[in-house]
Amino acid sequence: MDFNVKKLASDAGVFFSRAMQFTEEKLGQAEKTELDAHFENLLARADSTKNWTEKILRQTEVLLQPNPSARVEEFLYEKLDRKVPSRVTNGELLAQYMTEAANDFGPGTPYGKTLIKVGETQRRLGAAERDFIHSASINFLTPLRNFLEGDWRTISKERRILQNCRLDLDACKARLKKAKAAEAKAAAEHELRLTQTEFDRQAEVTRLLLEGISSTHVNHLRCLHEFVESQTNYYAQCYQYMLDLQKQLGRFSGTFVGNAESSSPPPAATSPPAVGAATLPAVPTIPVVPTIVGVPNTVAESVLNPNEVKPPASGTRKARVLYDYEAADSSELALLADEMITVYSLPGMDPDWLIGERGNQKGKVPVTYLELLS
Repeated sequence: MDFNVKKLASDAGVFFSRAMQFTEEKLGQAEKTELDAHFENLLARADSTKNWTEKILRQTEVLLQPNPSARVEEFLYEKLDRKVPSRVTNGELLAQYMTEAANDFGPGTPYGKTLIKVGETQRRLGAAERDFIHSASINFLTPLRNFLEGDWRTISKERRILQNCRLDLDACKARLKKAKAAEAKAAAEHELRLTQTEFDRQAEVTRLLLEGISSTHVNHLRCLHEFVESQTNYYAQCYQYMLDLQKQLGRFSGTFVGNAESSSPPPAATSPPAVGAATLPAVPTIPVVPTIVGVPNTVAESVLNPNEVKPPASGTRKARVLYDYEAADSSELALLADEMITVYSLPGMDPDWLIGERGNQKGKVPVTYLELLS
């Protein structure tokens, strides 16, 4: 009992001494032991690392999971040391809706077939997104959290201890200056030696931890490379999935055209195309030259015949064909993947189409099937 009382009294005395020293330093009434410039630089570097790591961690979490409610839920599961339940991605949910709509409209109809194809691609995109989020969480977010919740907490604790040792040291220096009697000076000098030793020891411990920030940077650099690799693989997968889908939809173009023709008679050459037909990529639109007052518009009055079109004096470009394209009629040019053709545009042409030339062959080609070269 007496021991506990004495310890409490000693602790209270130490706390009061530190508080007095800190207050007098703030008021400019007491001297303060300054750390060397290298140590101060280590402290500043550590603080900067902690602050930027927090910001990068939080924003990466937002990137991977934009829904704040879902982020809070995942945080609670992690704190409770429980497995986060699997969550359907937006792409997978869209795929489900498209598939159900296709079954409702009829999976054998052109619209139903397309919904099924697009829905399947959305499902694959959603699965790729899930894999990317999982990989980024393990290889990037987890190391950042481990630093903030592990190494940084240790550094912060040792810095607080160093601050207390420094206050004790400066308080002893102040008492030594105020001591008058020989016995009081001797006791103050002995206490000063002890506090100086403790301060030096704690400063060395803290310095070693702060120098370890360099190893933290190396570790985070490796994790950053892994994050970029995961992100690159994810976007490459998405790009390939969309290319495959575009090819599949291109093969459906004949079905769409046939459907449109069977439901209504073809419009006259001088009539504007139907609204529904104009939005379909495989239905060729007739380029029309804007009418100029006093000048007859011969192109607008007849169907464009690409074989009669002459390339402009300037403005032709080379293009590489991305994948095969089957011409829908005689006005279009069939394409083979990886071949090189010359392309150019005419006044009034649909921006989704160009005139393509390959030797003596000439016809309209869709822009989405080309890679335009400088």
